[in-house]
This record gives sequence, C-alpha cells and structure tokens, in this order.
Amino acid sequence: MTHARTKRGIVAAVAAVALALTGCASNSGGGGGDDAAAPEELTPVNFGYIADFNGASLLAIAEDQGLWEKNGIDVTTSVFTNGPLQIQALGTGDLDFGYIGPGAMWLPASGQAKIVSINTLGSADRVIAQAGIESLEDLKGKKVAVPEGTSGDMILNLALESVGLSIDDVEKVAMDPSTVVAAFASKQVDAAGIWYPLIGTIEEQVPDLNILAENDDFSDTVSFPTAFVSGPDFVEENEETVTQVLAALREAIDYRAENMDETIALTAAMLQIDEEKVAADAENVKIMTTAELDELTEDGSVVGWLEGMNDYFVSAGKLPEPVDPSTYYTGDLFTGAGN
Repeated sequence: MTHARTKRGIVAAVAAVALALTGCASNSGGGGGDDAAAPEELTPVNFGYIADFNGASLLAIAEDQGLWEKNGIDVTTSVFTNGPLQIQALGTGDLDFGYIGPGAMWLPASGQAKIVSINTLGSADRVIAQAGIESLEDLKGKKVAVPEGTSGDMILNLALESVGLSIDDVEKVAMDPSTVVAAFASKQVDAAGIWYPLIGTIEEQVPDLNILAENDDFSDTVSFPTAFVSGPDFVEENEETVTQVLAALREAIDYRAENMDETIALTAAMLQIDEEKVAADAENVKIMTTAELDELTEDGSVVGWLEGMNDYFVSAGKLPEPVDPSTYYTGDLFTGAGN
C-alpha cells in the first residue's frame, strides 16, 4: 500500500509516542470494547462531513462503536458547510474522504473525486419563499439566495425549469448556508434554495414562510443520493485504506438501519444539537442497509441514479456532456469491502 503523506506520517509518529507516554487511546469509541483487540498500527485518515444527519450519522456511529480502530483506521474529522469545499480539500490533500449531497455530484462526474459509497437518498431540499410569494412563477425577478453548487442550487434550478423559468429569470444571490438562514430570517431575500435542518431554524423565525418545491416533486425523473467521496489519486494509490474505511462505514450503515433512535442520539451528541432537531432531519432521509446498497449497485440502480443526475447537470451547464458513472463510482470496492 502506498500512503505518500510524509507530513501526516510524522504527525502520526509523534502522536504514537505521546500516547505511549500517557497511556491514552486515540479516538477511543464508547462501544469499541477492549483496545487490545484493535490493530497495533492505525492508518491516519482525515474525514470531512457536514453537520446534519446525512453527513454525520455514520461518523458518529463509527466513533461510538469503535469501528475505525476495529478496521485499522485512526480518523480525524473536520466539519464543512458544503460538499464542494470538501472536494477542494480532497484535491489539496487536506482531506482523504468527505461527504457530499446530490447538488455536488457533478464534481465526481467531472473527475474531481471518486464516489466510494452511497449513503442515503435525500429529500430534505426545498425552495422556500417569504409570505405573499405563493408560487414558483412569482419568483420571477425576485432575489433568491442559494449556496452555489449544492442541493439547494439543484432544487432551485429544477423547480424553476418545471414552470418554464430559468435561473436567469431570478436574481440569484450566492451565499454560504448559514448566511442564507440569516438573510431569509431578516427578509433580505425573497426566497431561497436550502435544506433541512436549516429550514427548521428559519421556520422558528419566519413561521409563515411558504414551501414552493421539494425533492419529492421530481422523484419520477431524478433521485437525490448522498455519498462519501475520496480523491481519484488517493483511491488508486491507497486501495487497502479505502477498503478499511468502507468496511467501517458498512458496519455503521447497518447499525444505523437497525438502531435509529440510538443513531439520532449519537448524531445529536456529536453535533451538539437537540435530538428533536436531528430526528426531524432524519425524517427527510431514506435509509438503506448494505444488502440493499449492494443489490442496488449490482443491478445498476445506482448507476441509473447517477445518470439521471448527469442529465440534469448537463442541462444546468455543470457538465459539457453525460459521463459514464462507472468511471467515478467505485461500486466494486464498496461491495468487495463486505466480503
């Protein structure tokens, strides 16, 4: 296995010495059991996530259940506000793995990342508007906030297209997600393409907002998968590490499917937010087991989801032409990690 990250290796060596001197265990999880059962040498991995149920739940489980150590991985996590920023961090080597929602799927399709695991099917995205704006047609000429290159961007484009409008028919204002919340709550914008749980925060301040569109409105033509990604070079050069990470994620996937209440509690603790908010967020997610994901990978369903997204991204100008998903979805590695 090649793991050409000299600086990280030095950091890991220093950390190992410090642990030996202090007798502490690195990243010990609450359900991990006897530390002696874990591999003596752990491979350091930097993992990005978004602070919501989709982005954080598997990481919370893996930490609590000791799944990283069990599979020979020492994970350091970093929170991001969106998927495109994580793709950038993969490119610079600051991350080894990250999480993206459907709106960022064009980035792997453009060769900037590999999808190593499908996570969930999301339905948390909405186009919301201030009171008095009753329809998508009413958005023409209005100021609409959206985080660029995210699922909020995607739901806005799909919604406008469905009524014969385009992004050029509105005054699009690109903002990071937290700024969208503040701008909408203070009525600086007329509408927004954004997602739960952020919409829940907005609703607390603007209870009379209108929801003009949501993912399920387009379920006949487009699915909205979320996924874990890695850099193309990292996957090629570190297949053993990728397999170890996938093995841990697979265990977490099945734990989540079988223990939703515990998963919500673990995710809330990791994100330091109320369990009620995490539970509300989880209601907008379709959970699948590894057996289901394996079957959906092998029967071509996942490829079909990605092809549908590619068609959208071509029409939205994100991709010049459709891309074969097999060039960026490493389904064989995902299913193989379960053997």
